[in-house]
Amino acid sequence: MLVTMKKILISFVLLVLVQFSCTKLDDKLYDKIPPDSYTADPVLQMSVIYAPMRDFLDWGGWWFANELTGDGAVGPTRDTDWDDGGKWRVLHQHTWNHETEAINSMWSRFYNGIVEANRFIEAQQPFVGDPIVDQAIAKAKVLRAYYYYLAIDNYGDVPYVTQYLDAVPSPKRNHRSQIFEQLVKEVEESTPLIYFGTSRTGVGKGAAFSLLTKLYLNHAVYTGAVNSAYWAKAEQYADSVIQLGIYSLESDALAPFVTNNHNSIENIWIIPYNEDNYEGFNLHMRTLHYNHNLTFDMVAGPWNGFAAMKDHFDTYTDNDRRKAGFLYGQQFTSDGSVINDGVANSALIIDPYIPALEMTIAEHTPQEIRMSGARVAKFEIKKGAKANLSNGFPIFRYADILLMKAEAMIRQGQNGDEYVNMVRSRAGLDPWSGVTLEMLLEERGRELFWEAHRRQDLIRFGQFNRAWWEKDASTPDRNVFPIPLWAKEANPNLDADIVDINP
Repeated sequence: MLVTMKKILISFVLLVLVQFSCTKLDDKLYDKIPPDSYTADPVLQMSVIYAPMRDFLDWGGWWFANELTGDGAVGPTRDTDWDDGGKWRVLHQHTWNHETEAINSMWSRFYNGIVEANRFIEAQQPFVGDPIVDQAIAKAKVLRAYYYYLAIDNYGDVPYVTQYLDAVPSPKRNHRSQIFEQLVKEVEESTPLIYFGTSRTGVGKGAAFSLLTKLYLNHAVYTGAVNSAYWAKAEQYADSVIQLGIYSLESDALAPFVTNNHNSIENIWIIPYNEDNYEGFNLHMRTLHYNHNLTFDMVAGPWNGFAAMKDHFDTYTDNDRRKAGFLYGQQFTSDGSVINDGVANSALIIDPYIPALEMTIAEHTPQEIRMSGARVAKFEIKKGAKANLSNGFPIFRYADILLMKAEAMIRQGQNGDEYVNMVRSRAGLDPWSGVTLEMLLEERGRELFWEAHRRQDLIRFGQFNRAWWEKDASTPDRNVFPIPLWAKEANPNLDADIVDINP
């Protein structure tokens, strides 16, 4: 069995199939299929398909690659801290290569999920025809499509394999446009088999419709050509989410991100992190100042790293309720006392202005190095927070659905004001009239900041290669990441000509 597994993993260009300590996930977290008398319960088998998502915010690299490459979040070097061989800087400046850590890490996570989905689907074939199994297979296909969507979004042309035991030991890459067509076809065919349900932690109709909205909205990037019918499809599937009637905007703009937000009316599909038994959400550790543990009575000391670029921070007006998701100005302990930074020998005052991407003690003051850049507390940091949070991370969220519907309408020459203004009104802002694509991109930046949408949005709007703070204009080849070097060494066919998907 071990030999077979190695053959399979090499076929998918993986070095190892990562096994997580939490393979027996609680099905209440991840799925709602009723238990049945099968020897192998489909619910428990599906948990391993979800497992690679656990790494998305940390060492799996996905969040880093899709947020730090944009025009909002940044990981500055703070003298001897946060240089890390330049791995954050190259993402910001679009100078990464096929050995950059985040890019290396994503590939294996995506294909781990694909491998497990393929294995599950094949294992259930003897039971096809049972409604429970049919729905489980449909969900597994949507999950597989989600991983492939991430693969083509980040890497472009990739191997597309839907068999667990594949006859080709070293698959070649397939055309991204053809993979896109396969994905929308499979998700559209699978969605009717998924029962209506309200789970936010497992694949449901809402997640499937949201994935179709994303795919069709980004079709021009994936296929290289605009198809007006696909804009209409994006709008159609956004409407499908809306018409389910089980999602709506929270009244508080930050409510979708609170601790234990697993039942938020706004969240459609989340990664259900838990501080004790499903760890992996530690972005607060990466952004909070060393002494912010005093603000939240944390049991762990933060690392004083990531921040918001000032140009992005300044797009929030003072009456924008979403601005409460940032920490800036004088900082206080939980009992209201002033926090001091002993190294800088001054009160802790967070300045949104960051002097440089690389700050050194030779050129910058201790205050600049340690206190610059608004810190992000969009996801609630509860009193007594640990090194990992119990906040679910939204993959799909209702506010995004409204903004995507508006975008699809605008791209079809229609007026999308109503749906944009639903989001703006919730943020306490005045309504807009005649919303343009440029305005919409700005609003998406404010609403979806820190949720790993920005890279994709900037590419779709043709803005990813422009210059911004501490970044020169980049070239279109930066719109996809290079396939990791280790993957190419395992499978030289990844450098071969791209081939059509086998019929």
